[in-house]
Amino acid sequence: MTKSQTLAALGNQLDSFYSLEQVIKIIETIEPEVTETKVFGINQETLDRISDEIGCCLDRHSHDLVDNDSAEFEINYDNRIELSFADVRVDTIMEHVNACLEEFLMDEEVVSSEFTPVEED
Repeated sequence: MTKSQTLAALGNQLDSFYSLEQVIKIIETIEPEVTETKVFGINQETLDRISDEIGCCLDRHSHDLVDNDSAEFEINYDNRIELSFADVRVDTIMEHVNACLEEFLMDEEVVSSEFTPVEED
C-alpha cells in the first residue's frame, strides 16, 4: 500500500473508526513511493574501448570510406600531383560505426546478463 492509497482509505472512513494503534500500524506499512530514473553513463575505460574498436574498424575498411571516382587532382608548381578534393562516403562510415556500436552493446548485454547461482545454506 502506498502513501496515497493509505490517505485515500483513511479519508473514506469516519474519524473515530481507527484507533491510534491502528493508524500507527497503517503508517508503518506504507511503502515509500519510488520513482525510477535510468541513468546512462560511460566510464573512461569503456569510452576508450569503443573508440579503439571504431578506429580499428574504419582502418580495416578504409578503402570503402572515400569515393575514388569523385577525386580531383592538381599538378603543383614542382610537378607534384596533389589530391584537391574527394567525396567522403558518410553513409558507409556510419554503417561501420553503427556495426561497431551494436557489437559492443551486444557484448555488454551478454556480460550483464550472466547468471551466477548462489548456494543456499
